[in-house]
Amino acid sequence: MATLVLPNSAPSPTQDCERLNLALQGRGVEEYVIVWILGHRNAAQRKKIKETYQLLYKESIINRLQSKLSGVLKKAMILWMNEGAERDAIVVHKALKKGKTEVNKLQVLVELACVSSPNHLMGVRQIYCTLFQCSLEEDITSNISTPSLQKLLVGLVSSYRHDRGLVDLNLAKSEAAKLHEAIEMKQLDTDDVVWILSTRNLFQLRATFGCYKKSYKVAIDQAISSNGNGDLDTILQAVILCIESPEKHFAEVMEE
Repeated sequence: MATLVLPNSAPSPTQDCERLNLALQGRGVEEYVIVWILGHRNAAQRKKIKETYQLLYKESIINRLQSKLSGVLKKAMILWMNEGAERDAIVVHKALKKGKTEVNKLQVLVELACVSSPNHLMGVRQIYCTLFQCSLEEDITSNISTPSLQKLLVGLVSSYRHDRGLVDLNLAKSEAAKLHEAIEMKQLDTDDVVWILSTRNLFQLRATFGCYKKSYKVAIDQAISSNGNGDLDTILQAVILCIESPEKHFAEVMEE
């Protein structure tokens, strides 16, 4: 396997912009040069390149990449040049448009709500409003027709979880019982379910899931799978996996 060798010191943003502009001239775009430069720059350096390119050429480098590249490379480079929160807002927006017909695409929203830090989630929501002239919550309700999915996803993206490792075992036992009742009654969109999954910190939820397994001799995701309700069942299992073991969730996504 080839080894990626990073330069000891990166060229100035002006030098990078000049090389990128040359690579983007004419019909024969020099894709290797573009990938090599942008692929070897961190987020702060890419931000400087964006600002400098705009100053030098009175054009957004993202627009330039959009017009000159194609296919997978175009998508990758445009996402790479956006900052983290902006990139996630764009990905989520695209997922919502596809989520009308492909429910599995909505797992991107679950990942954002259950794996990101509270501050990052808030940043994505703010940028989403700027980019698309509506809130993320509004887009969920206008693009997702199933009321139970709307309710759960809006609850998840609207939350601001306490990110400290505080756990109340008595509360975990009580809420495990509430989740069990909802699963047994096949009422997975109750206020209790949405409230618990969207507001409790991740450590508290992991304790709740542990109490569920100890009390009812089955993992909560397996119980949902056995008593679930189609699309909501699928999204709830993704929520639980992202909370319990995000690395396992992403490994499964990569395998797909």
